[in-house]
Amino acid sequence: MQIIGVVGWKNCGKTTLATRLITALSERGLRVSSIKHAHHAVDVDQPGTDSYRHRQAGAGEVILASANRVALMQELGDAPEPDLDELVARLSPCDWVVVEGYKAGSHAKIEAYRSLCSHRPLYLNDPAVVAVASDHATDYAGQTFDLDDIEAMVGWLLTRDPR
Repeated sequence: MQIIGVVGWKNCGKTTLATRLITALSERGLRVSSIKHAHHAVDVDQPGTDSYRHRQAGAGEVILASANRVALMQELGDAPEPDLDELVARLSPCDWVVVEGYKAGSHAKIEAYRSLCSHRPLYLNDPAVVAVASDHATDYAGQTFDLDDIEAMVGWLLTRDPR
């Protein structure tokens, strides 16, 4: 299982880059999973649904299953947020995991960095950034890509040494 992260500041292109990488890897017949980190409270369930009512009644885990998909919701309560390694271990076997967020992780990352970003690039202080995808020239000394050149990024990902 190969892991590649997509990091960057808010509104600098992370989600667009991550989804485009997922599409391109999937179109090559590879099994791809993703992990998206959110800094705010999220709830994939909606008030009024049966599964929501089950959680509100006190179920620590709720599995919602249909012919099309299965969703597992776990209440953490006072437990710490699982780290990336724990989450990856929960995934079914796949070829690639595309991780959006988890800036502080040590996994290999591509930084999305648009010219409109007002923050300093993450690659300046993060040795786990292995490439930068940008819409302008940067001073990054390593592998760089045009933010829209998904084919080049995927080609590079599929041939690079993951160590």
